[in-house]
Amino acid sequence: MAPSSLAQGRLTEVWEYRGQRRPAFAVEPAEGQESVWDYPRPPSLVPSAEKIEVRLNEELLAATQESYRVLETASPPTYYLPAACVDWDALMELGQGSICEWKGGATYYVLASRPEGPTIAWRYRNPSPSFAALHDHVSFYPGRIACFVDGERVRPQAGDFYGGWITDRVVGPFKGEAGTGHW
Repeated sequence: MAPSSLAQGRLTEVWEYRGQRRPAFAVEPAEGQESVWDYPRPPSLVPSAEKIEVRLNEELLAATQESYRVLETASPPTYYLPAACVDWDALMELGQGSICEWKGGATYYVLASRPEGPTIAWRYRNPSPSFAALHDHVSFYPGRIACFVDGERVRPQAGDFYGGWITDRVVGPFKGEAGTGHW
């Protein structure tokens, strides 16, 4: 469940970086790049026409050119693909979930062929009103399954919890790296 407006107001008072100014330690983006320090907090949802693919070895698990990117200060984008483009026979839902302060309750998935393996995907079946467009969309952990944006292999965001997609298009430093716990 998303926090109330009052709770969000209190949270935003303590955030030093909310996309209005880039900190001195941020990498300066080159032409054609984005700084994650220019992304807003609270996060925003942006449509993307980039070619997104998720693969297990040579097997295509998902592909689309109609996804959403969630952009949040200090984090690389997280791509959400329409559920209709996913091979759901390859995935198995776990009986566990989590709550995102912005998007709502998440459901997690593993590979059906590896039910004891790591969680590789998640989705918000009933997202908060601000992220309603994510209904019937799913995202994947690029450190646990091969993800590609316009043919570029995605590098995972550091940390076991984060699901950001790092490509040459974005510069950091990124939340999750050593010494970023206070962000």
